[in-house]
Parts: sequence; structure tokens; C-alpha cells
Amino acid sequence: MIDMKRRIKQLIGILAEEQGATATEYSILVGVFAMVIVAGVGLFGTALNGYFGALANGVKTALGLP
Repeated sequence: MIDMKRRIKQLIGILAEEQGATATEYSILVGVFAMVIVAGVGLFGTALNGYFGALANGVKTALGLP
């Protein structure tokens, strides 16, 4: 009976360690995604601003707005 309790505690310890590693891996993954998004906005932000500005002007012209 004591041996079984010890094995259960060991198993719980192993599972707890794996959950900590998984949380760390997910946090690294989220950080990488955030860097990719920031880099994408930095690279394409100016181009997208020009595109949407031209689109807005086209809509204004089509609607006859000043």
C-alpha cells in the first residue's frame, strides 16, 4: 500500500513537470507569433495604408463626396 502511494506521487510529479514544460512551449510560441505579426505590420503597414487610402478616395469619388 505504501509503495502504491509512492508511485502515485511520482506519477503526479512527472505530470506536473510536463504541464510546466507545455506552458513554457506555448508561451514561446505566442512570443514568436507576436514578433511575426509586428514584423508584418512594420513591413506591410505603409503599403496597406496607401492601398486603403486610395480605396477610400475611390469610394468617395464614386459616391460624389468631397
